Amino acid sequence: MKTLVIMAAGMGSRFGGLKQIEPVGPSGEIIADYSVYDAKKAGFERVVFIIRKENEDYFKEHIINKFNDKIEVELAFQELSYIPEDVILPEGRVKMLGTGHALYCAQDYIDDDFIIINSDDFYGYDSFLQASKFLDSKNEDYMSVNYPFYVTMSKYGKVKRGVVKEDNGYVKEIIESEISVDGDKIIASSLVNGDIFEIEKDTPVAVNFFAFRKSFLNVLNQEFDKFIHGDIDLKSEFLLPDILKCGLAEKKFKVRCATSKSKWIGMTYKEDEEDVKKSINELISLGEYPNNLWG
Repeated sequence: MKTLVIMAAGMGSRFGGLKQIEPVGPSGEIIADYSVYDAKKAGFERVVFIIRKENEDYFKEHIINKFNDKIEVELAFQELSYIPEDVILPEGRVKMLGTGHALYCAQDYIDDDFIIINSDDFYGYDSFLQASKFLDSKNEDYMSVNYPFYVTMSKYGKVKRGVVKEDNGYVKEIIESEISVDGDKIIASSLVNGDIFEIEKDTPVAVNFFAFRKSFLNVLNQEFDKFIHGDIDLKSEFLLPDILKCGLAEKKFKVRCATSKSKWIGMTYKEDEEDVKKSINELISLGEYPNNLWG
């Protein structure tokens, strides 16, 4: 049974609040509603929301209830305390440990192949359809569904994206970067080592849409053990692209590159919110979504 895993535990520091639960649809839908709708349409039968324990009641009352019997839903909790007993985090650490840790916290709810996505990104139906077909094929290891950078820009400031280095249809490397537009140049700065490099507007970027076999959880646990027993400071993060980078370097697996044909919509800044609502209404007017997803 293919599973959709949605990461919804992070606070939107640039957005100024919990953007995961900001209504953007005409009937009060949040962005994740559209992801669940598209995933179900593409053949996914379960969804696991990764949230903070403190938001459990809100999710149960306002998010999960609307699905009724349409899709099986589970809640997993990402907490800083969900680490091995022999590890003590630095005093003052409040930031979550990253997307890899989110999946680590949810692994007990995953019993088959799955996709994992951000809750605050609108990916579009084609992304879920490509991922569903990929998982059904059983022929390859993993897949990253990417978008040209220009599709994922915000006109309100810098964005964080994974710059994809591709080789013959497969991921060679994903460089987590902060990207800004400076005149006619697009400048990326690596979040790992600070290297600055230029990219093109159609350079593929990863926005945390990955299709994995269940076997990836073994890789996840091995890499998390190395991370959590390493030198962790107040900002260290265990990120999915970093896990892939290690596995690719050691030739443990291959990651197929896919380019989505769908419109990507994101909410990095509070100012993006009205643009998101407008884009969704345009898709509704084109007949791609009903006015009320779950009505």
